[in-house]
Amino acid sequence: QVQLVESGGGLVQAGESLRLSCAASGGTFVGAAMGWFRQDAGKEREFVGSINWSGGTTYYADSVKGRFIISRDIAKRTMYLQMNSLKPEDTAVYYCALDARAPLRDRTEVDYWGQGTQVTVSS
Repeated sequence: QVQLVESGGGLVQAGESLRLSCAASGGTFVGAAMGWFRQDAGKEREFVGSINWSGGTTYYADSVKGRFIISRDIAKRTMYLQMNSLKPEDTAVYYCALDARAPLRDRTEVDYWGQGTQVTVSS
């Protein structure tokens, strides 16, 4: 059983940066991918980006490409989402996810979800 624990959410102004963390425990990550999704009020859950755990290949939604960077620390079993040049439209609950089969792109059916952390960007 895998558990995902997120941290780092908060309130920031437009143009500022924020880094989210997702610490994982349990399971094996061989061949797996970890990713970030977000969901704002009244909207569908949206793919943000992901990383293949072993190879490190990353994928990003067009809306965040060039602004957000996903990385991971294999030893710490932790994934990070560095969010730069934040915009009000980035406001959402951000969810960490793990799927046993990489790659993870725009699908929302994944094996494990974190609890979510609120990111609010003021204008």
